[in-house]
Amino acid sequence: MTTENTAGAMSGLRVIDLTRVLGGPFCTQILADHGADVIKVEPPAGDEVRDWGPPFHDDDAAYFVGINRNKRSIGLDLASEGGRAVLMKMLEGADVLIENFKPGTLNRWGIGNDVLRAKFPKLVHCRISGFGGDGPRGGNPGYDAIIQAMTGMIAATGSPQSGPMRIGVPLVDISTGLYAAIGILMALSERQKSGVGQFLETTLYETGLAIMHPHAANYFMHGKPPQLTGNEHPNLVPYAIFPTRTADIFIGVGNDGTFRKLCKEIGKPELGSDVRFARNKDRIANREALRAELAAVFSQHDAEPLCDRLLAAGLPAGPVQAIDTALTNAHTVHRGDVIEKDWYKGVASPIRLERTKARLRNAPPKFSEHAAEVLTEFGYSRGEIEALVASGVVCGPERKR
Repeated sequence: MTTENTAGAMSGLRVIDLTRVLGGPFCTQILADHGADVIKVEPPAGDEVRDWGPPFHDDDAAYFVGINRNKRSIGLDLASEGGRAVLMKMLEGADVLIENFKPGTLNRWGIGNDVLRAKFPKLVHCRISGFGGDGPRGGNPGYDAIIQAMTGMIAATGSPQSGPMRIGVPLVDISTGLYAAIGILMALSERQKSGVGQFLETTLYETGLAIMHPHAANYFMHGKPPQLTGNEHPNLVPYAIFPTRTADIFIGVGNDGTFRKLCKEIGKPELGSDVRFARNKDRIANREALRAELAAVFSQHDAEPLCDRLLAAGLPAGPVQAIDTALTNAHTVHRGDVIEKDWYKGVASPIRLERTKARLRNAPPKFSEHAAEVLTEFGYSRGEIEALVASGVVCGPERKR
């Protein structure tokens, strides 16, 4: 991610971001990295993940810092009539509104989608929710781990020894944010043809189901739920962790030709023609026998040199390493995958466009840091801004705990 003064692909796009926690902020950071003007509207207590620490920087948790760069913040009490009036003023110049309130909240406030559509016909309105606004669980709260549990992820993760396990990253929240970003871009693209915006929704529940591949596809085919296979793949063998002299490695083989090539590279070409292992379905049937054969070979090697050699030969292999190693290894450094500005350090946008590059413009904002700046842009005078702050409609730098 460059720090050069170049316009991003989303330059000129104004996003009013009412989201909190993870899915929504992750979505809007994607847009902000590529030049969108993202105005983060926070409740008087602030985005709650500012408190999800330690660790902290200047009272803001790393959890918040990691997903809110390149944005501006204004604290606004949307539960008040005055706060909603300010929001409506801001929407006059906005392209996108994204929120993750409980479905029905905006309707109760008198600014539901029908009202927004009538007042701002070009607005793209994105809602992120747990389950959507209808159905037996419509309006229920959604949390990453709960959705992992309900959509089959936890039941498919872990080993017979460990039992079902939560995936160690908030995969549902992050994927929902990715789907939201894709949906927003789709709606903006369609707006170029139709001239009007539209409402779109992504839910944690539907996202959880959508990313359950290949387990959902397997179930549709044979009607059986997945078994706990630990680090093994249900459809491919070998696709698992193996110990070496120095560290664990992961080997992933996607087809029979790759398997034969692997066998030749590790000095065991006979395994590639062994009738027990010749085809993927044979290897699945004889999974444990093949594991024993490969483990015996890998145990004679050091992890890094072995993986380097296999990768150079075009074979999928990698050392199992912790985040500290991942963030500091030579490839990460060469690719510029860690970005820094002043006190801030983060992982760069993985979207690498040739001309309109992502850019780190600003560190994550302090709470309501840009209130006066933003309101001035929307036509409020200094006296009006001071009155809004004095009334509590707009928040000053102090959050209401």
